[in-house]
Amino acid sequence: METISSTNFSRLLTVGEVAERSGLAVSALHFYEAKGLISSMRSRGNQRRYGRDVLRRLGIIKVAQRVGIPLAEIQGAFDTLPQGRTPTAGDWQKLSQIWKDDLDSRIKRLTLLRDRLTGCIGCGCLSIESCPLRNPCDKLGKEGTGARLLEEA
Repeated sequence: METISSTNFSRLLTVGEVAERSGLAVSALHFYEAKGLISSMRSRGNQRRYGRDVLRRLGIIKVAQRVGIPLAEIQGAFDTLPQGRTPTAGDWQKLSQIWKDDLDSRIKRLTLLRDRLTGCIGCGCLSIESCPLRNPCDKLGKEGTGARLLEEA
């Protein structure tokens, strides 16, 4: 963490201000900082201060988590952003493109699940061999006996 001078100190946000403006608990901010998703600077008195750009990062984190993107993927996407300057709209556009294909795939899987769910619950087959949702075309049986992953990683 970088130490800052008192002249620049007033332009930064306290942890309480960031918590209030982002709607997150202070403990969540500390957690995200420990994970490297956001960063702070320290005053000579060891008080945390955040640049205003942290609010955008927190907004992205909240939206990404809401759609099911794991923190590790969020971190990987943030790693593509420039260091030492506030990201531009173009930088954020590149970041969003990273998630687009994954989100499209999730939407497709969820739509398929939604469309087949009623039939599956009501069918009563209780058959792992023939279930179109849990084991389409008996893919798992072709891999041999024992436990198998239901989705490719």
